[in-house]
Amino acid sequence: MIDVIRSESRGHADHGWLEARHTFSFAGYHNPAMMGFGHLRVINEDRVAGGQGFGTHPHNDMEIITYMIEGALEHKDSMGNGSVIRPGELQRMSAGTGVLHSEFNASDTEPAHLLQIWVIPESMGIEPGYEQKLFTNDEKRNTLRIVASRDARDGSLGIHQDLDLYASVLEAGETLEHRFAPGRRGFLQLVRGELTVNGAEVRAGDGVALDNEPALTIESTEPAEFLLFDMSPRASGKT
Repeated sequence: MIDVIRSESRGHADHGWLEARHTFSFAGYHNPAMMGFGHLRVINEDRVAGGQGFGTHPHNDMEIITYMIEGALEHKDSMGNGSVIRPGELQRMSAGTGVLHSEFNASDTEPAHLLQIWVIPESMGIEPGYEQKLFTNDEKRNTLRIVASRDARDGSLGIHQDLDLYASVLEAGETLEHRFAPGRRGFLQLVRGELTVNGAEVRAGDGVALDNEPALTIESTEPAEFLLFDMSPRASGKT
């Protein structure tokens, strides 16, 4: 089964300094049919104005992944980490027993554009942790580059869940194939460009929930960038 979640159907919040699109229920957006998919709980596409950001706030028992699209985001947390995240970089913060952090646009003038993703961990109350790594466009070009996994294989970031996250930058006219092991589920988030996914047309901002699909054929009709999640089964609020 393929369910395309159109960009325009997502929840929308405009706070002036922050414009956000919510694939799943989040903050003031509540849709009982969209409470998550598999291990995914949040996929937010955020645009943060120059000089603005999220002040210090708490998280616990969640794997939080930040994928920068444009601009730069300055991160500080109670574990002592301080960094700037730039396009192509992936950050994983395991909130575990509890962390405080802040995120601010690193530029006073240019907007920052990012995806923030929350993954439900396989165990509660773990020790908080942090990783950040650049995956270049050359590494991702016309291939599925694994960027996060439970076993941190092939230089990917480690994540406390049975989930493989792939990133790709696909040139126009290219095709990729991906097979799911029996019983696994998938979710594709298109960052930019246009694709067909098993024949379904997908545009920038769209998500694709994949259930009982043994294989994927991903074709680019124009240059595209996307993330693909391959995860073990879990009861979901998205049907």
